[in-house]
Amino acid sequence: MNALPTIQQLQSQLITPENFQPYGQVIYASVDGKNFDQEDAQLNLQNGIPRFYIMRLHEKGRQFHSITRHIKCTQCLGSLDGKEWFMAVCPPDNEIDEPVLSKIAAFRIPGNCFIKLETGTWHAGPYFDHESDEFIDFYNLELSDTNVEDHFTHNFLKSHNLSFEMI
Repeated sequence: MNALPTIQQLQSQLITPENFQPYGQVIYASVDGKNFDQEDAQLNLQNGIPRFYIMRLHEKGRQFHSITRHIKCTQCLGSLDGKEWFMAVCPPDNEIDEPVLSKIAAFRIPGNCFIKLETGTWHAGPYFDHESDEFIDFYNLELSDTNVEDHFTHNFLKSHNLSFEMI
């Protein structure tokens, strides 16, 4: 008989450009006509055809046991309806094939910004707290084949009998 998985709680922190820097960027609105600079999303989409789409998510809650990364491109995610959401991340390290447990962090992301995940950043989410019949639409910028050719997932239930909950 298998033991029940351990649930490790991750304290969610409100995202800022400074605390999210090891994982990517936080992008806020800017005035029209502003010149491109370091506050704009620094994208890597040269390894394929960019895909910008709206994904509808019905998941609820803040628990996860799998985390994914993409090593060919950056990825941008944001809530369309201005609703708060959550994301767990682990910094990119292309020298190893799995995320470092001690480096996993959770963020609470307000609906007035979006995130750009650096190439190779491990991520779980978006997650959100809403009634089971609700959904949130998220915009997603990645490559057209990201979910087929560039989708590497680590399952902590299989490797460590571990699940996470963002609080």
